[in-house]
Amino acid sequence: MSKMQLRIDRASAVPLVHQVVEAIRERIESQGMRPEERMPSIRQLAADAGVSRNTVIEAYDQLVAQGLLRSRLGSGFYVTERVPRQFSGHGSSNPELAFDVTSQMWNLFNSDNVNLKLGCGWLPEAWREVDDLSYAIRHVTRLNRSGLLDYSTPLGSMNLRQLVQKRLRLLDIQVDGNQILLTTGASHALDLLVRYLTKPGDTVFVESPGYYNLFGLLKLQGVNMVGVSRGQHGPDMDELERLLQIVRPRLFFVNSVLQNPTGTTLSPGVAHRLLQLAERYDFTVVEDDIYADFQADPTIRLAALDGLKRVIYLSSYSKSLSCSLRVGFIVGDSALIRGLVDVKMLTSIASSRFAEHVVATMLENGSYRKLIERLRQKMARQMVSALSLMQGAGWELFAEPIGGMFVWARRPEVDSAQEVIRRAAVRGVSLTPGSIFRQDAADTPWLRINVTYAADPRAAAFLTDWPVLPTHRGERLASRTPGPAASGQGSIRAQERHAGEPGLKGQFFLSN
Repeated sequence: MSKMQLRIDRASAVPLVHQVVEAIRERIESQGMRPEERMPSIRQLAADAGVSRNTVIEAYDQLVAQGLLRSRLGSGFYVTERVPRQFSGHGSSNPELAFDVTSQMWNLFNSDNVNLKLGCGWLPEAWREVDDLSYAIRHVTRLNRSGLLDYSTPLGSMNLRQLVQKRLRLLDIQVDGNQILLTTGASHALDLLVRYLTKPGDTVFVESPGYYNLFGLLKLQGVNMVGVSRGQHGPDMDELERLLQIVRPRLFFVNSVLQNPTGTTLSPGVAHRLLQLAERYDFTVVEDDIYADFQADPTIRLAALDGLKRVIYLSSYSKSLSCSLRVGFIVGDSALIRGLVDVKMLTSIASSRFAEHVVATMLENGSYRKLIERLRQKMARQMVSALSLMQGAGWELFAEPIGGMFVWARRPEVDSAQEVIRRAAVRGVSLTPGSIFRQDAADTPWLRINVTYAADPRAAAFLTDWPVLPTHRGERLASRTPGPAASGQGSIRAQERHAGEPGLKGQFFLSN
């Protein structure tokens, strides 16, 4: 067939796969292609559009899933007879509300295994230790047949919940087994909480910058988000109190330790004041502690200070153990857990009994503890190395994390992360724009750097491929801590200059 011209913008932050999907969708829906018309072959479209075959394969797969194309074995792909526009969705869960998040998530999980994913949120494959995990899997399959075949209980494995209790005691969080609900990872935990505790039109506070998947879940639910700037020691408490005088949130989602994406950790002073404000203004804090095991010396937790009266705690083993073996948990008062169990049963029946037994095995035989100790040591070394490299090359750091995976950084000579992303792509390095970590998706020069990938020569070449900017004294630019990123935009707007941060403005808005 004739050459198919697709408009592809390689300078855009929109993933190539999504650009191909939308270009073909637009052509089909504008009647530019007839029902039963054969699509170009994978090889031909890749050549016509100047993209990889893997990109075309993934685009075709998505179009098949959306009902726009169908596949014929040995023949290729064809336009469907009817374009199912009536299935575009009219319920309250409208994915278009979270398009800015999902489009970037497609980029994170695309099939490109060539570029170095310096901006991703997980450990490199080379860092994964599989021997102890494989042993635990064999142990469960050999000795616990029910783990392979049966549903877990609604709350999750009693044995694993008891082991979670012991883990929580190390953080001075005292609970009983009925206050723990096992989930399919932390994202599942957040989804259950958003479903159960919010309704369309509710207002919640989130950290800015913060976790993009949480933003997507809240948008999907039709919840209004208000961004609270994240500083070196946690959320900006002065800004939070000013916002609370304007609007009363239902919830405030906080990353307590080694926050994603800034790598910062909640200080005792901020923790105490946050709980005081929660009591005074009557809101609940959701403490997301997914990186707890990456912290060598435990610091204060909101759940420990509060006794779970106004705090809901969640964490996960997925980041440390395996992205595929997804086991997380929610901790709260018994009444909350009873309600969440009902939502869990209706939406997923149960979490994975098999995964729960594998994690329990590794906790019981001590292999998980040893694995975490080795990971912490590797991360600490890599963090020191990456910070030294970046500071020497003139990068501006939001803070110097004391552990974990992430550094929030920018090039001081550029105003948009898109320029840095394009420069990285030339070096075979993939980065995620900082805009995805803002609840308003506004452009920003800040980027998340995953230091566990920074030892790769491609990362070193990219990070140091910048002119070192002199200061007014002719010295090399040192790392300095900027003001928190702007939060968002919406119906109520206020601008305040942050005390002690001259020339840096923090903005906070209510989302529409």
